[in-house]
Amino acid sequence: MKATTRCTLALLGMGTAFAFAQDAPAAAPATATTPPIAIGSLPATPAPAVEKPEKPDKPQSAEKPEAPKPDPVKTEADKLTAENNLAAERLKAETNALREEITKMKIEKELLTERMALAAAKRQAAQEDENAKAEAESAQISREAGIARARAELLTNELKSVQSESGIALAKLQSQIASYEMEGKRKAYADAKPVYLENPLRDDGTLVISDRRIALNGLITMATADHITDRIDFYNNLDRKLPIFLVIDESPGGSVMAGYRIQKAMESSDAPVHVVVKSFAASMAAGITTLAKQSYAYPNAIILHHQISSLMMGQLNLTEQAEVVKESQRWWSRFGTPIAQKMGVGTDEFIKQMYAHNSSGDWSEFGEDAFKLKWVDHIVSGIEETSFTKNPDAGPVAVPSPNAVKEEVDANGKPFSYLPRLTPKDVYFLYNPDNYYRMR
Repeated sequence: MKATTRCTLALLGMGTAFAFAQDAPAAAPATATTPPIAIGSLPATPAPAVEKPEKPDKPQSAEKPEAPKPDPVKTEADKLTAENNLAAERLKAETNALREEITKMKIEKELLTERMALAAAKRQAAQEDENAKAEAESAQISREAGIARARAELLTNELKSVQSESGIALAKLQSQIASYEMEGKRKAYADAKPVYLENPLRDDGTLVISDRRIALNGLITMATADHITDRIDFYNNLDRKLPIFLVIDESPGGSVMAGYRIQKAMESSDAPVHVVVKSFAASMAAGITTLAKQSYAYPNAIILHHQISSLMMGQLNLTEQAEVVKESQRWWSRFGTPIAQKMGVGTDEFIKQMYAHNSSGDWSEFGEDAFKLKWVDHIVSGIEETSFTKNPDAGPVAVPSPNAVKEEVDANGKPFSYLPRLTPKDVYFLYNPDNYYRMR
């Protein structure tokens, strides 16, 4: 198609050139075989000399004059002009079909243009129609959405009204329940407040204990020492005059290092530390009781003193055993000697009386006799615990004591507990007649 178009355009150009050539007076049209010749540019050829006939002296007889010979240049020019005209006519005849095709193509182009314009107009009309429909549909949807929102708001308001009514009723019930619960909780608390007395022992023999109270029960370990010394420091920071109470329900004693830390914390405390024995204090616990600045015991509470009796850890040779004994003696001099001095006897006499009262050396006395021996400073007829302002049964489960040990059962079915590992140079100052406490 492109080649045909190019050929057509070439022929059209040739026809146009030919037309221009016809209009030009000086240029002769060219043909395919004979190049155009510009007549005006032909070289001037001198005409052949024509001999003038000599005039006869005498008039000749009337003869027919000779015809002039044709001019060859003009003849050739006429011939070329005729050929050019013929070629032009031929070219015109040959390009008539092309011009007709071009005209036809122009008409088809105009037809296509009109058709495209018509299609575009139809599309635009269709688009405008769709837009109008979409706008109408959007307006309808907006109206319906507005109606739906209004209905939803109505339902929401009705629901809120119902919820408000339910909430008010529920709030009333919850308020009643909370009131009942608070009444129950309030019953778990006493109206009384802790009583703080610088001299806590009343004339009737009742000891008044405030909430500046620290419990010492069970085996004495380093954890016990941490627990007690931290609280002694805390209560001193609160008040340095009111007494602190170290209450022993029962304790078989324990680590001498831990006990020594507790004793030194009691000695260095600005607030006086009062030790109270309710049931049983032995070994290290008995030493802490006796060496306290102020100590109290029930008449039937038992206090037990004996020499330090260490539990051997593993197999030891004689030299190692002697070293353990020597270390225990050094510790005993730090506890036994001040106890004997408070009793008013020497250390040897103190040991002699231990074995005089019991062949094992475990010397125990009830509170009344312990008072006579100066193991305890006061015998009380009653103890008033003013710190218990909350019902113990209403509180959470009690947290195990920091010095608690795990109880196990041996192969013979006997319960026992393994003692915690001691630090170097430490020994247990412990009352253990039934071998309940054992070393690993």
